[in-house]
Amino acid sequence: MDYLAHHDTLTGLPNRLLFHERLREAALHARQNNRIIALMFLDLDRFKIVNDTLGHTVGDELLAAVAERLRNSVRASDTVARLGGDEFAVVVSDMTDGSDIAHRAQKIIDTLSSAFSVGGNEVFVTTSIGITLFPNDNGEWSKMVENADVAMYHAKQQGRNNYQFYTAEMNACAYDQLMLETSLRHALERDEFVLYYQPQIDMPSGDIVGVEALIRWNHPELGLVPPNDFIPLLEVTGLIVPVGEWVIRTACRQVRTWLDEGHPPLTMAVNLSARQFREQNLKSNIAAILAETNIPANLLELEITESIVMENVQETVEILRQFKDMGLKVAIDDFGTGASSLSYLKSFPVDTLKISHDFVLNLPADNDDAAIAKAVITLARNMSLGSVAEGVETSEQMDFLRLQQCERMQGYLFSKALPPEQMAALLEERRRAAAT
Repeated sequence: MDYLAHHDTLTGLPNRLLFHERLREAALHARQNNRIIALMFLDLDRFKIVNDTLGHTVGDELLAAVAERLRNSVRASDTVARLGGDEFAVVVSDMTDGSDIAHRAQKIIDTLSSAFSVGGNEVFVTTSIGITLFPNDNGEWSKMVENADVAMYHAKQQGRNNYQFYTAEMNACAYDQLMLETSLRHALERDEFVLYYQPQIDMPSGDIVGVEALIRWNHPELGLVPPNDFIPLLEVTGLIVPVGEWVIRTACRQVRTWLDEGHPPLTMAVNLSARQFREQNLKSNIAAILAETNIPANLLELEITESIVMENVQETVEILRQFKDMGLKVAIDDFGTGASSLSYLKSFPVDTLKISHDFVLNLPADNDDAAIAKAVITLARNMSLGSVAEGVETSEQMDFLRLQQCERMQGYLFSKALPPEQMAALLEERRRAAAT
């Protein structure tokens, strides 16, 4: 009974209760003997995807395998605990200094980086680690979990699969993030989101043939908040689902407005997050929006990143086929920046490959970027797919891409993303010019 009360039944590791006892004892020993302890707070990156795609049984098997690797990567005197879900903690005790704790954290990251064989599947998982030292960071051991959690969250923000040491500045940053998150939760109901539209130019004709819808947050105090500052929060909180649906609906309504005003049909490109893409109700919601706004399905282009495509190939193919059956267009965004096998590309029912701004930025001077951009355009053409280059800012970039026969381009050279009224004015200006 005592064992069951103090250990996690799935992994056999100390549970939260025993972890706190071990941490308190280690801190007391450290204070009495002028020693240092470190707490590493670990969270598996994107573990939810494993549960959602392979099932909770496989997810549990993966957690048990992670626990075993963690046990084997630390000293016998250290404590590895499972705090719940995909959260683990490691207490490294009795150190004279904390100089090698970074090496220990990297060892854990490396240990977890190789493939796991679970449920007949090969699964890769990474971890984000927050580290705090006692008594260096704070004189109270009870603050260690809070500090390590803050540092772990910071590691997530730095791109995951890394470790971060706690600093006092992180608390201030965490407070700002909390306030931002609180405001974000009310932004949709308060109608604070707006869509901007960046034109896509057809190279042979020079006409505007499409736009990409880009969300902005018009915060009542901060003004326009850049997407990079709030979209990750939408993902973490799950708000990306209702906000993403709002984006699709608003973008389709805008297409309807432009059609009613007599403008030529434009393809409306909308980005889908990983969470949106795998939502059960996505297809029915889009169908309802198309019916509500009365626009042809082929005017809506859904953009998904290469990494989303490769998360679960079989499921991805099925979802994409459903989109195609509805008459929707599909584009792979930032093609070439993710890890994928070209052999899968022929299986994906997509219409367009988008060349990342990363490859366009240094064109034509950078030979490697030039080779990649050329290869993507050639691949698209040979597979009868469309090609779009984003982030085109100079005439030299445009000339190079045009020489490679890139079909469409977007970027500051043509126009920045515009609010609806300015986009409508630009379309009207183009229409009048064409009429004369």
